[in-house]
Amino acid sequence: MSPSLTDRLVVQLRAAILSGRIAPGSIVVEPRLAEEYSVSKTPVREALRLLTSQGLLTVLPKKGYLVRTMGLHDVQETLDLRMLLEPHAAAAAAGFLPQELTVKLRQLLDTQAALSAADPLGAMKAAQDFHQAIADASRNSRLADSLRRCFDETARAHHVLPGLQHYMGAPTELAEHEALYAAIAAADARAAEEAMRVHLRSIRTAMAQQFTDPGSLWA
Repeated sequence: MSPSLTDRLVVQLRAAILSGRIAPGSIVVEPRLAEEYSVSKTPVREALRLLTSQGLLTVLPKKGYLVRTMGLHDVQETLDLRMLLEPHAAAAAAGFLPQELTVKLRQLLDTQAALSAADPLGAMKAAQDFHQAIADASRNSRLADSLRRCFDETARAHHVLPGLQHYMGAPTELAEHEALYAAIAAADARAAEEAMRVHLRSIRTAMAQQFTDPGSLWA
């Protein structure tokens, strides 16, 4: 079955929001989007409703929809949720070790390392897929879905805060991913949980710096 017009609009608008082409804090309205995408208001309305349910938009009564902001508080909320959920996911993944998972994680790490210098956004996508693969391997679909939203928000930050892109190739980022992989590959749940905590602290430091560094986008 081919995707519906609404489904295609969701994919297009979601990509535009996550890449920052539709900037955080923007207001989007049905008539303008219907004109831009050459469709009627009905599929636009349904697409915006679905994106709202995914947490990317907020309804502004009688005005339209607000694209979720990307300030320091938003980043902190996302990382707080990751710290609550992701160490548990890593421990659970280490306790369930199909061969295809270790192969997939190894491939994603190699891709991130290979792209880190020439294509930081490509490296970021490999890192996001690495974290999502671990979350999926927790065998807790609700946890994995919650983390998917967090990873989307973290990815959006890399697009709208260009200083973060350099972090994807930083020795600390790559080394922490290797430590996390080693713990999961060794089926060491406790080590995987701690490795994820260490990694998330580093991510929080790198992201917070974007709001305090005078040379950042938010100066």
